[in-house]
Amino acid sequence: MSKRTEPALILAFLITAGLSVGGLWLLNRVSPGLIPGLSSQTAPLADGNSTDSQQKVQLTILGDTFSGYSTFRSATFQDALKESGISLRYEDEFDQAKRVTRLNQGQADLIVTTLDQFLKQKPAGKIVGLIDRTVGADAVVLNTRKYPSLKSLLDLNQVVNQARANGRSLGMTFAGDTPSEYLALVLDTKFEAFNLQDFQINKVEDASEAWKQLQDPNQDVAIAIIWEPFVTQARQQGYTVVLSSKDAPEAIVDVVIASNRLLQSQPQVISEFLEAYYRRIDSNVRDGSQLQAQIAEDGKLSASDAAAVLQGIDFFTAAEAQEWMTSGTLTRRINSTAAVLALTGRLNQVPQKPEALFTSQFIARAANNTKTLVDLVRADNPALADRLSGKGRAIAPTQKLTVSQVKAAPAIGNLQVRGEVSFGVGSADLTPAGEKTLNQLVQEINEFNTQTVAVRVIGHTSRTGSASINQTLSQQRAQVVVNYLRGKGIRHNITAEGKGFNEPIPGISPENSRNQRTEIRLVRIN
Repeated sequence: MSKRTEPALILAFLITAGLSVGGLWLLNRVSPGLIPGLSSQTAPLADGNSTDSQQKVQLTILGDTFSGYSTFRSATFQDALKESGISLRYEDEFDQAKRVTRLNQGQADLIVTTLDQFLKQKPAGKIVGLIDRTVGADAVVLNTRKYPSLKSLLDLNQVVNQARANGRSLGMTFAGDTPSEYLALVLDTKFEAFNLQDFQINKVEDASEAWKQLQDPNQDVAIAIIWEPFVTQARQQGYTVVLSSKDAPEAIVDVVIASNRLLQSQPQVISEFLEAYYRRIDSNVRDGSQLQAQIAEDGKLSASDAAAVLQGIDFFTAAEAQEWMTSGTLTRRINSTAAVLALTGRLNQVPQKPEALFTSQFIARAANNTKTLVDLVRADNPALADRLSGKGRAIAPTQKLTVSQVKAAPAIGNLQVRGEVSFGVGSADLTPAGEKTLNQLVQEINEFNTQTVAVRVIGHTSRTGSASINQTLSQQRAQVVVNYLRGKGIRHNITAEGKGFNEPIPGISPENSRNQRTEIRLVRIN
């Protein structure tokens, strides 16, 4: 064996041991070029120059104070970039439109933002990396303390109507142009009882203001959409967290966008930037204490509040981000997000070629580095290897619940049924139109976490014929819907319930055919 390969083998052994027993300390102190498969930190730029101490590249990145962007603000990360010859300036630009305008005008090279804002603002650039998805950090909170009957979205109509009868309009508050606003749009498009037009919308600058308004007894705020650490505080104080990003874990995704100018003039710099960033993320996967401290410092939070914030954010590793970009997952997320924006009038149309909005070429080196680390630690530390691969928070097999457990679970709300779940007259046979409606619902249901959300399919009939016949028919129809949804791949706990003609729609005659309906009710489990 040549002397040239021996240091690499020794170093690979040391890194394996270091990762297994002491963390990623060694990775931060060696050149990855010494490890087979890891890229060098001094790779040449597109113009042929080396990114050494004599050839500096200045990058400006625009974002805001979101905790998921803390790594970009970290002095440790910026020092690591300097070793690659890149000097990074991170600036807060809270106005999303201005953030894009500055990118387009050449005042910035990169921006970090959410996927919905990327689609809405249409910057002159492409997605080159994925940062995180929130898994509980953002949530819809009901003001149960002021309105005791308001415990689910099903209760909204009654509370809204009572306020109107008393000459008042109920308020909803959230920070504008943030994931909170997008979460409001998601609910508006997906739940039948949630209508933004029913509320006086109060957009604020920060979730802390929305949280204060929710607690103010002098304000008629029924709903606040907030983020951590205020979500945890709301739970502790008796408010109802009706839906969080943990229930829809792919709804809110943060991305890195490079300007077209940078893509064309210095593509190698993008690769270097992403390589350093994801190396830092790999380190945080092993030990998140430094990131938690950074989040606490940035947000002036206590250690416990910073921990709550970190728990609600799932950071992409380079390997997972590459998989999203190449497997079609990111394309599906773009289509789904664009559909929400289009349905609510924030976007004229869904992009015809979503694949043209992103590129995976600049993340390849970072992904290869992560995959090499995964191979090195797999035998000794499979749990760490899974986390580095992006599988650390993979959804476990669905816990099977009994029918009675699902029925007893607190309601979230009824999904909006676009179309009609129709059956043959007097039968439980789905019509082609009914199957088409359910096919659309499959996509909607699959947006939700199988570990926190279950489904109740509730069948109703109109008052025609005997009670026993209608009860049997409603149960059969509900079961047919359950079977159809399962056949289409729904993995959630799902139950069938028949109500006969016992629960007609308020204000409609029990004999009216409109009472023949199917409710798709989401409930909270675990």
